[in-house]
Amino acid sequence: MVLQRCLHRSKAYSRFVVHIPEGMGAEQAAPLLCAGVTIYSPLKHFGLMQSGLKGAILGLGGVGHMGVKLAKAMGHHVTVVSSSDKKREEALAHLGADDYLVSSDSAKMQEQFDSFDYIIDTIPVFHPLEPYLSLLKLDGKLILMGVINTPLQFVSPMVMLGRKCITGSFIGSIKETEEMLEFCKEKKLSSTIETVKLDYINTALERLEKNDVRYRFVVDVVGSKLT
Repeated sequence: MVLQRCLHRSKAYSRFVVHIPEGMGAEQAAPLLCAGVTIYSPLKHFGLMQSGLKGAILGLGGVGHMGVKLAKAMGHHVTVVSSSDKKREEALAHLGADDYLVSSDSAKMQEQFDSFDYIIDTIPVFHPLEPYLSLLKLDGKLILMGVINTPLQFVSPMVMLGRKCITGSFIGSIKETEEMLEFCKEKKLSSTIETVKLDYINTALERLEKNDVRYRFVVDVVGSKLT
């Protein structure tokens, strides 16, 4: 009876199960099921999957780096926006971004005024929205993806002038998840990960606190010594 109960509890409901494409390793599927679909969902939902768009990724972390890869694979001109210059080479040389913009450089920000179709904002801490709203074209969309408890502020003319939209997205549906996995397989996209064993968990958590991971830790449970 106990075994039957354990087996019953281990079952997964079919509506919560997705098909992993053949040839895609579990270590890649895992982060794509999180960061991958989190980026893919708003691009699809807001009609931003057609080629030729100009987009910006605000913040270059686990979600942001997949934003660069997915948007580039869709044929977009992609700019990474960051608060400092330290990730420039990483964004351009390693992730394939087209441009890099430092938000504190007012002259460069002014040059990009009214030029983006969308901005995906992945920053998880309080920050002003006005500098980024000014970068959007007519009908441009600022898509919030960072979980922030502090209320964000902006002046209404920044939205009214240009008919701009501030919206948000959290993750995605099962259908979008399957579509995203197939898209990544077709385009040969992968998440930038670091695989670790269970005995490294405490160190990994310490590194996460220091933002010292590019860009996702994946725990190798099977390959870890559990005894």
